[in-house]
This record gives sequence, C-alpha cells and structure tokens, in this order.
Amino acid sequence: MARLHVVTGKGGTGKTTVAAAMALALAEEGKRVLLVEVEGRQGLAQLFDVPPLPYSERRIAHGPGGGEVFALAVDAEAALLEYLDMYYHLGRAGKALEKVGAIDFVTTIAPGLRDVLLTGKVYEATRRKVHGKLAYDAVVLDAPPTGRIAPFLNVNHEVAGLAKVGPIRNQADAIMGMLRSDVTRIHLVTLLEEMPVQETLDACEQLEALDLRIGSIVVNMVRNSPLDDDALALAVKEELPAAELTKGLRAAGLTIKDNLVKTLATEARDHAIRVGLERENRDRIDALGKQVSELALQPDGIDQGALFDLAEEFRG
Repeated sequence: MARLHVVTGKGGTGKTTVAAAMALALAEEGKRVLLVEVEGRQGLAQLFDVPPLPYSERRIAHGPGGGEVFALAVDAEAALLEYLDMYYHLGRAGKALEKVGAIDFVTTIAPGLRDVLLTGKVYEATRRKVHGKLAYDAVVLDAPPTGRIAPFLNVNHEVAGLAKVGPIRNQADAIMGMLRSDVTRIHLVTLLEEMPVQETLDACEQLEALDLRIGSIVVNMVRNSPLDDDALALAVKEELPAAELTKGLRAAGLTIKDNLVKTLATEARDHAIRVGLERENRDRIDALGKQVSELALQPDGIDQGALFDLAEEFRG
C-alpha cells in the first residue's frame, strides 16, 4: 500500500491545495500524516492560517476522521547541515560553513545535490520508526510543478556527475529505490484546459519512462453545467428558444430589458463552447487509462472549511 504520495501539477492548477486536502483525507481516525513542501513558498502555512513553517515537523490540523496532520517545510541548506552532521559529524563546523555562505554556494552550483537533499528528507520521514512503528502512516509531498517533476525525482541522474560512490551516491540510490517501489505514488493535478492537460500528458510519459508509478490524475475546480446535452447543442448554435430564456429570466425575478435575452443567449453559447472543450480535454485524460479523481470548484475560495470539503471528496 502506498505511503508516500507525491503531488505535482502545472502552476495555477491548485497543486498545493490538492496536496493539503489529500493529507486531511488520509488523516483518518488515529492516523498520523506528514505534509511536506519543498519550494520555499510557505504555501501550506498560508492555507492552514498558521505561522511560517520551520525546518521541523509541526502539527497543523486534525483530519476529518480524528487523525493528525503535521507539516514540514524542507530547506535545502538546513537539510545539508543535517546531512553533514549525520554522516560526517561536523556539528559546529557545519554551522560555520553556513555563516560564510558555503552551504548556499554548494546547493546553488549543484542543483542535483539540492534535489537529493530535499527528497532525502522526505525519504527519511517516510521510513522513520518510533518504538518499532512507523512515525507517519502516510507522507504527502507538495512537489515542484510538472515541468520540473521528472528531473526532481530522478535523483540518480542528477547526482551522476557529482558522485560515483560514497554516501551521496548511496543516498540517491536508496531514494530512487523507494520512489520506484510500491510505497510511492505520483498524483498529477490538472484543470480541464489545454495547457495543464498537455503538461499532464507529457509528465506522465516522462515519469513512466523513469519507472515511476502514477497514482491518479486529479481534475481540480470542476464545474457542472446547468444545461443538459440537448440544451448545450442548441446554445452552441444560439438556437435556445427566446421564450424559454424570457421565462427563466422572469422566474429569477429579473426585469426583461432590451437585448437581455440576446445577451443571455450569447453567454449560453460561450458556456456551451467551454463545456465542449472541457469534455475534449477530459477525453484526453481518460485515454491515459489512469485513475481519475474530480474535485469541485470552491466558488467562495479556499479556506480551511473548503479544504475539509475537498478532503471529504477524496474520502468519498
């Protein structure tokens, strides 16, 4: 059963929101879930309305079933200091390196090392045990966007030019082994729009080429049409009966003014065209043959109440 859930998606698709909702959904009765971010944006703190997350695990919410959600913002520099202390026992010497800017310098000139450090912390948290039991029942990673997800997760390739042997190489091999195992699933978030769907298709191909396993495609911000298929077909051709439109406007308590019916017919046409495009994009997603989840658009925006609503949709 998967315990590490990697969530990615094109910018603007609600990737961080989906990761947070997924963590809440996994926090069933008695379960402990760790929600991790690696992009330095403090998006999770903003979502849950808590102070900026430090480089330590902090409880930020209770799940719908009574479990607990902890959060962690992984910082590459702090992870490198932890790594140096763990493998080389540098301690205060590592802190001295940080003061002179060496840590930032190393992670800047070696982005592959940076990704190993970020994923390495997630690897450690997923495997960590306390008193013989796993510290967390599940870990959810709010990962980089789809355009960068393949190189971010392909840590073996990223460190190939840095280390052929030694602790760094061993760490990369161990991380890659976990990412390719049954423990890990990658979920891709998209909207029913051309660019996000295309990035999703491309990312699926790239990830599977690396022997990484896709968990689900999450279609976010889904809007259901109030029109049936027959009405949509008429709306595209601007052939909705004017009498029916007038009746609907009056039923809504609106005063029928000049051109109001025509304006409504034009809006109905635009709506029908959008629904048609969304259905075409949904067909492209379905053609992948992956599990697809839908999350409804939250018209009032995202707050903690909306996050719990989305979590219930995951649980359902």
